[in-house]
Amino acid sequence: MESVQEYIFKLILHGGNGRSSAMEAIAAAKNGNFSEAREKLTQAAEELNAAHHIQTSLIQGEIRGESTEISLLMIHAQDHLMNAMTVKEMATEFVDLYETIKISGGLHYDKRY
Repeated sequence: MESVQEYIFKLILHGGNGRSSAMEAIAAAKNGNFSEAREKLTQAAEELNAAHHIQTSLIQGEIRGESTEISLLMIHAQDHLMNAMTVKEMATEFVDLYETIKISGGLHYDKRY
């Protein structure tokens, strides 16, 4: 059985990988490479899903009475994961936006504003 610290480090690892893939998706979309952007979003989702399974395992352990020490490292891992999830959600929106702009031929501003 893995130690709590190993679970924590895996949360950080998968969260970081997910965030990086999401940021790479935005960069790919900005450069007009939408197939790569979608692939990076898929990779981000897979990483965050792996982290979510670890998080769920820790929560289920606590429900069974297996106490988990609340350490600064655990708080950091949870914060890291939640931020990565937010970045992935925003990256999806950015990729969609870049693709819409590309399809429509660019942004058109109303000069009154």
